[in-house]
Amino acid sequence: MPEPLQQAPKACLIVGVGEGVGGAIAKAFAAEGYAVCITRRARNLDQLEAFADEIRAEGGVVHAFGCDARSEEETIALFDRIEAEVGPLEVVVFNIGANVRFGVTETTTRVFTKVWEMACFAGFLAIREAARVMTPRGRGTILVTGATASVRGREGFAAFAAAKHGLRAVAQSAARELGPKGVHVAHIVVDGAIDGVFTRSRSDNVQDLLDRDVILKPEDIARNYVWLTDQPRSAWTHELDLRPWSESW
Repeated sequence: MPEPLQQAPKACLIVGVGEGVGGAIAKAFAAEGYAVCITRRARNLDQLEAFADEIRAEGGVVHAFGCDARSEEETIALFDRIEAEVGPLEVVVFNIGANVRFGVTETTTRVFTKVWEMACFAGFLAIREAARVMTPRGRGTILVTGATASVRGREGFAAFAAAKHGLRAVAQSAARELGPKGVHVAHIVVDGAIDGVFTRSRSDNVQDLLDRDVILKPEDIARNYVWLTDQPRSAWTHELDLRPWSESW
């Protein structure tokens, strides 16, 4: 059973948590003493609660919420509830991917729109609501997960690249606007294959790749997210590239 909500000194929200990067980020911030709030679609709340129990077993404080990140109404309500019942949001991470591959002629309007809603519009909502609660306090960190597609389009990824390019633009605009108000916004380009269910389903030698550090490890990615929140404002990073030493770019 989830713990009863209680006021905490600082809260961290991760929008988009699964078994990979989002989960690693949640564990990393829980280990730093944050009351971690994690979200997925309501239909996946049972899976999210099971993951939350792992964090609780390690001594962390975590609250799981069902939320459609594309819904303005649900997103506003989520931020209001966390602020009222958990604690002041010091960190907000937007981590929804929506990576799909379709050729241009096979990309339907429905596919393009859905990918944009998940990877770009939902990110705008999260950034906007984070700014709404953080700017009156004059502090806070907003971290946005990008991808290779954030900086270049590839064949088969028109919808995904368009959404990720758009998300990067929103993050850049927000960084310029919110920085003078004390809120740090950073966009993280995660460039390369990441260890996880998807990569393991496509490769039989993942352990060898991990041993040679040629694919990204979620826990190493997460460590950089925590580091970004600890930066002094005299030297803020607004975009960070993360890629294995062997990745071409």
